[in-house]
Amino acid sequence: MHGNPETAAVWGPLLAELQHPDTVTLSPPGFGAPVPDGFGATADDYAAWLASELEQQGAPIDLVGHDWGGGHVMRIAMERPGLIRSWAMDIAGCFAPDYVWHDLAQVWQTPGAGEEFVSRRASLPVTALASMFESRGMTPDIARAVAEANDETMGRCMLSLYRSAAQPAMARLGESLGAAAARPGLVIIPTEDEYTGGEERARWSAEQAKAKVEVLPGLGHWWMIQDPAAGAAALQRFWTSL
Repeated sequence: MHGNPETAAVWGPLLAELQHPDTVTLSPPGFGAPVPDGFGATADDYAAWLASELEQQGAPIDLVGHDWGGGHVMRIAMERPGLIRSWAMDIAGCFAPDYVWHDLAQVWQTPGAGEEFVSRRASLPVTALASMFESRGMTPDIARAVAEANDETMGRCMLSLYRSAAQPAMARLGESLGAAAARPGLVIIPTEDEYTGGEERARWSAEQAKAKVEVLPGLGHWWMIQDPAAGAAALQRFWTSL
C-alpha cells in the first residue's frame, strides 16, 4: 500500500523485481481510489478501511506499506495482527515519541495554509507537477501517472489525514508499538529519506515492535523506484526468514 500524494504506480518497478503474480496493490480512498460516501479520511478511518479490505483477502497476507501506507500497515500490526502473517513498512521513525512532522506536513496541518496549498497544487498543469515529482526521485512515467491523479479530492483527503495525525497523536500511537510484535515485522530504513524521522528513530521503533531492520544506504523516500532490486532483495530476505 502506497501513501501521499501517490498512486499504486509507485510500486511498478518493485513488483517487476519481486515477480510475485499474487501480489495485490491496495489504493487508499482518495489516493488513486474513489472516496466512499461519508468517509472522513482520518487516520482511524484509513485503518478501519484497510482492516475491512484485508478481511476480504485470502490468507496468509504479507502486508507492505510505504509512506502513509506504512502508517496504516502499522495500525493493522498493532491492532488487528490476526489479519496478517507479517508486516513491512518504511516510516517507523514517525512513531517515535520525539518525531516532529516535516515542514510540508505542518503546512497541511495548518488551517488556511493547507487549503491554499491544495488549491495551488490542483491548479498546476500536469506537466509541471510531474516535473516536480520527477525531480524528487520518480521516473518520468510514474511521475506523470501520480501527477494525473493529484486533484482536489486527494488534497482534501490529505488534509484530513495529516490533521488527524498532528502531534501528539502519532506519539500516542507509538506507545502501542509493542503490540506489533504479535506478527513478524520489518522496518525498512532508506538513509536519505528526509520525511520520516531518520535512522535512529526508525531503529527505536523497530526495537519496540521486535521487528527486523533493513537499511537501504543512499536511497530516499521513493526507494522502491530508485533501486527496486535492493528493495526487493530486502523483502525477499525477510519473507524467506518467516
